[in-house]
Amino acid sequence: QVQLVESGGGLVQPGGSLRLSCAATLYTMRTYDMSWYRQAPDKERELVAAIDDGGNTDYVDSVKGRFFISRDDDKKTVALQMNSLKPEDTAVYYCKAQSPYGLYWGQGTQVTVSS
Repeated sequence: QVQLVESGGGLVQPGGSLRLSCAATLYTMRTYDMSWYRQAPDKERELVAAIDDGGNTDYVDSVKGRFFISRDDDKKTVALQMNSLKPEDTAVYYCKAQSPYGLYWGQGTQVTVSS
């Protein structure tokens, strides 16, 4: 059974940084496009950052220049480095893996940005 397990969430002050990590129990992660989504209370889930199987990245405008996504296919992990965090970044962050062979979600990790 495929699992995506996120870690690294927590409480941070505005302007601070957090690094989220997602570990995948896929046979291989090399053929998957990986992404991070977030969902704030009473809001729809939105795409935050994505990295395809070729290493190309994309970001929602609100995080460009502050968040950085990376992947390590040997370790089957994908990370989201979040800098200059703002209160509006507060949400549950989810990892997603997608390929022609399947689509999988993690259980989410809470990020709270507050003083």
